[in-house]
Amino acid sequence: MGGHASGREPDGLAASARAALVREIDASGAWDADPRWREAFEAVPRQLFVPYYYVGLPGGGHERLWGQSPDPRECERWLLGVYTDIPLATRLRDGELLSSSSQPSLMARMLAELRPADGDRVLEIGAGTGYNAALLAHRLGDGRVTTVDLDPEITESARRHLAEAGYRPAVVTGDGARGVPGNAPYDRIIATCALSTVPSAWLAQCRAGARILAPLATGLIALTVRDARHGEGRFLHTPAYFVPSRGGSRPEPETGRLGTLPRSTGDHELFRFLLALTATALGPQEAYTVWEREHRPARERFGVTVAAGRTWAWLDDPEGPYVWPLP
Repeated sequence: MGGHASGREPDGLAASARAALVREIDASGAWDADPRWREAFEAVPRQLFVPYYYVGLPGGGHERLWGQSPDPRECERWLLGVYTDIPLATRLRDGELLSSSSQPSLMARMLAELRPADGDRVLEIGAGTGYNAALLAHRLGDGRVTTVDLDPEITESARRHLAEAGYRPAVVTGDGARGVPGNAPYDRIIATCALSTVPSAWLAQCRAGARILAPLATGLIALTVRDARHGEGRFLHTPAYFVPSRGGSRPEPETGRLGTLPRSTGDHELFRFLLALTATALGPQEAYTVWEREHRPARERFGVTVAAGRTWAWLDDPEGPYVWPLP
């Protein structure tokens, strides 16, 4: 499979820029858990999935960079941005970010940590530009990949990008929190939008032993499915910031109301993770008490359990003493 370069830049510049990005991802160690993803990133042309994107301006607002600009210099700037290891804002509404193409090295790390095997069926929650679905389809085959998004404009553009690049996984318009039961069962589920909980519907659509990888509370939870009603796992060490899912609300960490807590604590990335994870159960002062008592715990000490209709987060042990309900 494959595609061709888009925009006015020659294939040679796109190929060299893509090769440079692959080398950068390789050096970062992002796919150390599964180096076979390197070939997918080498083959799939990201520029077909981001024909334009937005960059912030120093004085506020955004500038759109477009691959079909009549200005060759703007086309080159667009293409080099496509193959820079940064997230790209692809859809705005009234200045608010609605959709983005994630940072490639984070995508690579997530795909490697998803650990799909040949023949696995994968459900992706959040179609975005279609680029991640293309990487999955390149690795596993079109018929093994389903991607779902609530916004019909997003699914239509993702489907178009995928077809242009030569990939045809199932692209479904619907609420990702409900999964896509018509294409189940799945061996892997990967979410590319921030969640407030792990939807129980996903477990019911998974085979026993399936792996779910999803952004939750500025981290990545890796859940192993035991059966249709039970799943459990810990967070990876990797920070992860994604656009919230539109199928539900996401509690925001109360970093703006820290009261008498030390400012340095509010600025600490791992404390903000704890605040976000426990937002429905703890206030900043209570979270700070846990933070100090447990010696500023790293993400890997936290986990999530889904069991018998309940979902909760925990520190060190699913049975407590530190457990917090999730929505």
